[in-house]
Amino acid sequence: MAAQEGGAARVELCSDLAAGGTTPAAGMIEVVRKHVAIAVHVMIRPRSGDFTYSDREFEVMKGEIAAAKERGADGVVFGILRSDNSLDSERTRILEGLARPLAVTFHRAIDIIPDPLRAISDLVALGVDRILTSGQAKTAIEGIPLLKRAIELAAGHVVVMPGAGITPANVRHLLMETGAREIHAASGVSSLLEYPAAGMFNSKRSIVIAAKVRELLVAAR
Repeated sequence: MAAQEGGAARVELCSDLAAGGTTPAAGMIEVVRKHVAIAVHVMIRPRSGDFTYSDREFEVMKGEIAAAKERGADGVVFGILRSDNSLDSERTRILEGLARPLAVTFHRAIDIIPDPLRAISDLVALGVDRILTSGQAKTAIEGIPLLKRAIELAAGHVVVMPGAGITPANVRHLLMETGAREIHAASGVSSLLEYPAAGMFNSKRSIVIAAKVRELLVAAR
């Protein structure tokens, strides 16, 4: 809701941001869809850790895509790799087919693929709509050289969307250097809250701040 208030075009909805995001609960998808008019793209990731999934985990991902569709999602976000961290094209094709007509984003699993430019070409052939990447760096700013090459390669076929460490202070530089037309932001539009809690529980969480979203958009435009 804060992202919408701040002017974002869409949100990536996920649980457990500290672990990079996992699939949100069905109830969460339903309530967000009820209160948010902008596009909602649901993370499809059954667990934290790597992106090489067992047959049973793959079945979970297929079920989670079906659940997201039933609850009014506009898109899904996933990434699936082989044991050598190369793109799992066959499983990606299956999930992409199940997701349609929703939008399909391949997430930052691409940032650990040994040959990312080849993976982008493969994802173009598979027909995904966008690829979220930091350019295989800790932040998108550090990944500018690869991001620029990726955006040039994918132009007219797939949206390459930089993400990681994007803030109002650096977004203009990122856009000018890469030619990106879409961006993904989390920490740059959030604030960390800390609550008194018993020692065994995590007392910190991040929340999106509408004013920070607005500030980022103004800087980007």
